[in-house]
Amino acid sequence: MSRAPARRSPPRRPGAPKRRQASFGDRLVAKLPVSHDTLRHMVSWLFLGVGGAVAIAGAAWFGVPGMIGDAVAEGAGRAGLRVEQVDITGLKRMDRETVYAIALENQATDRPLLAVDLQAVRKRLLPYGWIADAYVSRRFPDRLLIHIVEREPAAIWQNEGQLTLIDATGTLLDPVDPAHMPAGLPLVIGPGAARQEDGYQKLLAAAPALRPRVKAATWVGNRRWNLTFDSGETLLLPQDGAAQALVKFAEMEGARALLGKGWLRFDMRDPAKLVARKPGPESNRADTGEGGAGDTTSEMRVARIGDV
Repeated sequence: MSRAPARRSPPRRPGAPKRRQASFGDRLVAKLPVSHDTLRHMVSWLFLGVGGAVAIAGAAWFGVPGMIGDAVAEGAGRAGLRVEQVDITGLKRMDRETVYAIALENQATDRPLLAVDLQAVRKRLLPYGWIADAYVSRRFPDRLLIHIVEREPAAIWQNEGQLTLIDATGTLLDPVDPAHMPAGLPLVIGPGAARQEDGYQKLLAAAPALRPRVKAATWVGNRRWNLTFDSGETLLLPQDGAAQALVKFAEMEGARALLGKGWLRFDMRDPAKLVARKPGPESNRADTGEGGAGDTTSEMRVARIGDV
């Protein structure tokens, strides 16, 4: 059986150019969803941006006058590296326009991207009450990115008739309209109460079972707390050992309900005893303690801690 002759490639004509096989890089570029011209511009922007940043950093390091860095930034801006858009993320309660105005100082957005001082923008944002932290960065060729970490409201501070929203550190956030009180937030009352918010949160954390029932707390004499419960009673806590006293009261409340039973006030300023009072008609006996001067009662029960 005869073997078929092997096929040969047709002879190349004299003078015909040799066909070059496409490289892996050429094939990869051909698969990209952008044209060669767009890709070339992107690469140019990248090198120009990196080179400009290096030039500005080098000028600052060696003490070269700032006008050289400004000239580099302006050159990059003319090449297309200008702020065309500002992306702000992380906002829950803050107004976007407020962040925009603080960050850019009401300047136009078409300034050179490399001329934006990122640290300066961040420093302008941080003093604003709602902002716990801010991250500022560039995205070439034309975007400025600002991510905001907002503070979380923890309480409402009442002082001299004014209501203010505060966070867990006592930072003032926003005024509160009495007609639109935020739900679920405790009320702290009195001069200096906002600065005690961190200690107040730790106090409530000591007795988590009682925490949902505390609707207000008054900072008395700049040294101790009175807690008011949703059932109307007030608990007077001592200056020292307030957390331990609150835990003890929570244990007594759990063993035998005290709240919602008609009592007016529980006084635990003396760590050895609990004084419980009920309201009634006026009598000759007045409570002259700092927790309620002039309040009269018809019944007072004094018991050692644990006996109530």
